[in-house]
Amino acid sequence: MTENESNSVDDSAPKTALVTGASSGIGAAAARALAADGWNVIVAARRMDRLEELAAEIGGTAHALDVTSDESVSDLAQAVGTLDLLVNNAGGAKGLDSIRDATLEDWQWMYDTNVLGTLRVTRAFMDSLAERDGLIINIGSIAGHTPYVGGAGYNAAKHGVAAMTRVLRLETHTQRLRVTEIDPGRVDTEEFSLVRFGGDEQRARAVYQDVLNLTAEDIAETVRWVASLPAHMNIDTMRVVPRDQV
Repeated sequence: MTENESNSVDDSAPKTALVTGASSGIGAAAARALAADGWNVIVAARRMDRLEELAAEIGGTAHALDVTSDESVSDLAQAVGTLDLLVNNAGGAKGLDSIRDATLEDWQWMYDTNVLGTLRVTRAFMDSLAERDGLIINIGSIAGHTPYVGGAGYNAAKHGVAAMTRVLRLETHTQRLRVTEIDPGRVDTEEFSLVRFGGDEQRARAVYQDVLNLTAEDIAETVRWVASLPAHMNIDTMRVVPRDQV
């Protein structure tokens, strides 16, 4: 038996996954997919009513989480303990303002939620994940690699997530910790657009009309697949888009 084999985690033991931003959309779909694969899933977000319903459905555990709060993340880490998988999904966009007309409050929210939120949760669980041949999956976006008019604030935040993910991979590649970035393209998750457009349902739906769209379940399948791979494999980045998006 090699040293790596003798120190590895027992693959037959139940494994625990934490999914942030799990009250809707990609987060909720990822939690369902992981639970169907036999993971013990902890779902975390701010809307506890939705989380508790989801946790009951999948046999998981619900925890309140505000990724912009140091105290909330610390409370979660103390309650959860060790993990085998962390899915950093919490995030979002606000507005389509030009840089000239940028709303600083919206930019601050996007940076605090997407970048600093991912940082807070990652730091809270990094050590325990490394001890268990763990995996961190950061849900990025093609917006983190391809800027577009009206997307400056979200582009900047998701570029930050992409850079942080890459640096984390560089810093930890000699450890027993894997790091993956999944970058969805156009995914029909209406709540994402509702937040972006301040609750304007007509504008939110218009984003997805007359084009092909991915579903939250499509991205959840990529999460499930990456999480199912053996510990010696690392998927650095994965871009997933509908056929007509280039």
